[in-house]
Amino acid sequence: MAATFQLARSYTSVSLSHIPSSPSLPFITNKLHHSKISSTRISKIKNHGAFKIHAMAASFESRLEDTVKKTITDNPVVVYSKSWCPYSSEVKSLFNQLGVQPTVVELDQIGAQGPQLQEVLEQLTGQRTVPNVFIGGKHIGGCTDTLNLHRNGELEALLAEAKNI
Repeated sequence: MAATFQLARSYTSVSLSHIPSSPSLPFITNKLHHSKISSTRISKIKNHGAFKIHAMAASFESRLEDTVKKTITDNPVVVYSKSWCPYSSEVKSLFNQLGVQPTVVELDQIGAQGPQLQEVLEQLTGQRTVPNVFIGGKHIGGCTDTLNLHRNGELEALLAEAKNI
């Protein structure tokens, strides 16, 4: 049981804090009440009949994906960023110079959901890095892509179109 506990402690994907105690798995519910566990480990637990976490993990990921999609749809300009990233700062500064106030989501300042949102963004866009820029509901790319659009005179047209959507 100690080896299983160590294995479970080494992963960080899905919170177990919302799962009720289970007499069949006291090592998880008692010792890892506020810890996290990977989808691989969840599948192993599920396969042993302990409880059905896999569906909850998929549901949580689906809700995060819906949140990202809603944020992108409801806001003309969205920047997923990290506060310490110089590339994110450069994109935010560019938008500021252009008089655009993007919706900025600082992934490093929203707790445990930050890395999870970054994974969802990677699944949706194929891009794991920040900044991750969306204009008018469309994925633009990162810093280099945004700056290239600006240099080519295409960024302003995208921003104007996004305001009219």
